[in-house]
Amino acid sequence: MKRLRGRRMPRRVTQLLVGLFLYGIGISFLVRGMIGAAPWDVLTQGIARHVPLSFGIITILVSGVVLLLWIPIRQKPGIGTLLNALLVGPAADIGFLLIPETDELWIRIAFFVIGLLVLSGATGLYIGAAFGPGPRDGLMTGLHRRTGWPIWVVRTGLEVTVVAVGWALGGNVGIGTVAFALLVGPLCQFFLRVFAVGLPEVAASADAAAPTGEIRIAS
Repeated sequence: MKRLRGRRMPRRVTQLLVGLFLYGIGISFLVRGMIGAAPWDVLTQGIARHVPLSFGIITILVSGVVLLLWIPIRQKPGIGTLLNALLVGPAADIGFLLIPETDELWIRIAFFVIGLLVLSGATGLYIGAAFGPGPRDGLMTGLHRRTGWPIWVVRTGLEVTVVAVGWALGGNVGIGTVAFALLVGPLCQFFLRVFAVGLPEVAASADAAAPTGEIRIAS
């Protein structure tokens, strides 16, 4: 197993870094679409309305808070977890510099579709590299493990909570938020099967991934 991991290390590192960068770009497209952001991004948008910090910096800070919540549930981060917390936010800020705002509805819909596909592909890349889940995915699976609640209950509870808080703070909730919740799981499952590096735990996770998008990766 160690020899297999060693041979595939360059590909895994490349996938991880490219995936995290593209994940941030995908977030930028979704937000620029302005038809409803992903649940955690609704929270980030809401916070951004009240503090003089960029979307990316707030994303890093929220990730830090989420990682603190890992402590009582005894969830262990991988290097991919930490890099996710540090790199996705700055990548999103880069995306906002490159992707313009627009009032044209068809362009905004196109931005949303592009963002959903890019984010889903990026998820397959970075999780398929098997360096550990992102902070939010790890919180979800950690709570599932500790409480015994079904994964869909945990995921729904977390996302409804962050959407409600984000919406109350002024985040953008819309049809895109609902579309994201329905489509991101199957899309991530598909891209994980495409980009999995061939390690046994990654292949098993891809085969077992639930329609809700749950993906368990050993760190």
